[in-house]
Amino acid sequence: MGEVLTIAQIEAQFQSEWVLVEEPQTNEALEVQSGNVRWHSKDREEVYRKALEIHPKRFAILYTGKMPENTAIVL
Repeated sequence: MGEVLTIAQIEAQFQSEWVLVEEPQTNEALEVQSGNVRWHSKDREEVYRKALEIHPKRFAILYTGKMPENTAIVL
């Protein structure tokens, strides 16, 4: 991991996983368009722990799967 991937490449390569993206490139709505994948896992907590460990300056955490029904997203 070290190359910049587009969001389509990230979603295709890491299906139904949590993904830590360093230096994300965003659009006007702040939606991630591309970035450097630093870590990925099916376990959300593992990705959060990795983010704390490597402490990237700018990052995003994405989920590439479908959220289950009756799931609330809090921003």
